[in-house]
Amino acid sequence: MTRQRLMDNVYLTCIPSEKFKTGFFSAQMVAPLERETAGRSALLVNTLSRGTVRCPDLTAISRELDMLYGARLEPTVRKRGENQLFGFVASGVEDRFLPGNAKLLEKLVDLLGEFYCDPVTRGGRLLEEYVESERKNLVDMIRSDINDKRGYASRRLLEEMCAGERYGIRRMGSAGDMEKNSLQRINRYYRDVLPRGRLELFYCGSAPEKRVAGAFTRAFAALPRQGNLEPVAAVRKPAREPVRVVVEEMDVAQGKLCIGYRTDSRDVAATMLMNVMFGGATTSKLFCNVREKLSLCYYADSAFHRLKGIITVSSGIECADYDRAVEEIARQLEALQRGEWESWELDGARQSIISSLRAIDDSPGAMEDFLMGQAVSGLDETVPGFISAIRDVTPERIRETARAVKPDTIYFLKGKEERP
Repeated sequence: MTRQRLMDNVYLTCIPSEKFKTGFFSAQMVAPLERETAGRSALLVNTLSRGTVRCPDLTAISRELDMLYGARLEPTVRKRGENQLFGFVASGVEDRFLPGNAKLLEKLVDLLGEFYCDPVTRGGRLLEEYVESERKNLVDMIRSDINDKRGYASRRLLEEMCAGERYGIRRMGSAGDMEKNSLQRINRYYRDVLPRGRLELFYCGSAPEKRVAGAFTRAFAALPRQGNLEPVAAVRKPAREPVRVVVEEMDVAQGKLCIGYRTDSRDVAATMLMNVMFGGATTSKLFCNVREKLSLCYYADSAFHRLKGIITVSSGIECADYDRAVEEIARQLEALQRGEWESWELDGARQSIISSLRAIDDSPGAMEDFLMGQAVSGLDETVPGFISAIRDVTPERIRETARAVKPDTIYFLKGKEERP
């Protein structure tokens, strides 16, 4: 893997590989996550995806991709730490499998550059009909999130737990903020973020690095560069005391209990292992004890948000079991803090993480996602390095990291007229 600076605040990461028949490309703008701009970023990239000067509508774009041997290209919006990534990913057949001297790589990279630097406009402004259409689509998409009660509860926990922090902002903002985005605001934001935002470029395939760098440099030559809007480091905070409890009522048959914890431990590998032993696998304490043995929940799992030092638990319970579920989840964490586990629990967690890390190399998209997170966070860890670090974690380090985990917020989504 190599990483190089192509121009001011523009970086290219290349992974040479001949194991895939398609090349994978990515162009992501990076900016600090802000409440007033989260929705604008999502709306901007979706509007840009509607057309370029050369391919002014979806029909023309589809025709162009068909001419490029069925290449794929789509907009993306992600949250990494307290930054937002918005842009495009694309994939196309490697040139070595094409007849003659076809140069698909350059053509696909050119199309990526056109979405940023040469969008279809009218009177120097993005097309109002495209902005309005995508705004309505995104509002509907954001509002539909509530239909997935499990995901909704997990998002609400982070919103309440990280209120006033960038991490508490949804990756696409709120429906209310999205509705306020007008053509004027989107054009102004486009002119502001394009020159200043960090642009992270990525390629995985068999083409020589020099050729790839040349293609991206030419495709983005017209990208304005006027100052640097750098990614921000995630800010960690101590757990609040006492624990905050947020209860929300909704017409649901199954309660959704989510608990957020904070940790000041910087031992990432040990915390990852501890989290998987806690609730990150089918061998975890939450799954084996709270779900299977005690039948207190329909599901129970945990996630480690490493950049923020946050661990979240998500579970589905009967509302009448609220008190018992909270107590039993706390007991499982306390058992880890005391070092009470069987060897198979640690072995299963270790193997689960190593298998997940090894799987990254089997997917260009997974590699891109991993390395984008590294680049935005200013980290230079590698997958083999991560695997080695996980293998080196001792039981004592797991106990120490577990002791550093403190409850911060409980969010409970319960049925109407129910009592927690």
